[in-house]
Amino acid sequence: MADHIRDAETVTPAADAAPAASVVVDGLPVQNETPGIVPDVPIASPEAVVAGEPVPVSKAPKRGLRAMLPRRSGKLVVGLVLTLGIVAFSVVAPLFSQSPTSTKNKEYLPPSTEHLLGTNNIGVDIFAQVAHGGLGSLTVGLLAGVIAMVLSLAFGIIAGYVGGWTNEVLSFITNIMLVIPGLPLIIVISAYLESRSLLLVALILGITGWAGAAIVLRAQARSLRSRDYVYAARVAGEKAPRIILVEILPNLLPLLAANFLGAVILAILSEAGLSYLGLGPSGSVTWGTILNEASTQNAMAYGRWWWFVPPGLLIALFGCGLALINFSIDEIINPKLRTAPAAVKNVRLARKRREKGATVTARPMPVETAARDDEKVQS
Repeated sequence: MADHIRDAETVTPAADAAPAASVVVDGLPVQNETPGIVPDVPIASPEAVVAGEPVPVSKAPKRGLRAMLPRRSGKLVVGLVLTLGIVAFSVVAPLFSQSPTSTKNKEYLPPSTEHLLGTNNIGVDIFAQVAHGGLGSLTVGLLAGVIAMVLSLAFGIIAGYVGGWTNEVLSFITNIMLVIPGLPLIIVISAYLESRSLLLVALILGITGWAGAAIVLRAQARSLRSRDYVYAARVAGEKAPRIILVEILPNLLPLLAANFLGAVILAILSEAGLSYLGLGPSGSVTWGTILNEASTQNAMAYGRWWWFVPPGLLIALFGCGLALINFSIDEIINPKLRTAPAAVKNVRLARKRREKGATVTARPMPVETAARDDEKVQS
């Protein structure tokens, strides 16, 4: 008899067992979602269970390229509008403006329909300078960003993946570049050069602005080289360059995009600072050179705001737009930032439900019902 019972217990199916995602241990519900894993049973909040509401259906996580794109938010929309708008202005406006070196106009003209931003001390149209200067500043920023990104990739990912003496040598060079103050070094290099082109200024800014990003990429590469798929590629006989390009680099694309945008912002601000000090590109027009000319001619003292406000405002708005896009990309890199908006939304929803429930519970009793109850008590 005991053997039959033991056999029945052995072959009893476990189909009636509760799913793992619905088990509650010590009164605490399990985690609703695990990064990269879809739970078999969607979990509802305790308030929804008490109220008898239906269990929400969880959405499958984004995969592939969609998982690397920032989610749509107010920061991303505003950043894209500012950035793309200024880029479109810098590309299209020079086609409909005067030459930035033409001196056929009168000096110190205020803004008008003929000259939207007036003229400077030698009769050059300031709107034409702002339009052409935007293209110069963006060129310096993009070139410096690309140079900084390439150097950070070479010194960061190679050092983090290969390790050994290669890591020691590359890390030593990175630490040296990190402790050297960037702006004073740029000022010294620019001061010793008699002629400075846009390409040369971008090269100087790119060489001096890659060390911080290389340290971050090295740490991420050291973490990724210990993953299972990297070990599988090594066992399969894949070479190190292919592993870096195929297995490691795609996982670092959001981080690379954030570092690239940061390098572009830093390069544009640094170029504006150098040009304001008179150490910018020679013979070229940028937003920084316009500010330098306005400062030299005391435009602020004489109230000629149309000379220094537009270039300074464009620099600030473009940097703000890139920073907002960078914040949206950070939500992909940082898991806490990725889940923070949903957590805040859930907390606000639960608070509203509690306030609504308290309002319904504390609703006063009608006067007729209260009087009828008093009569019953007295009788």
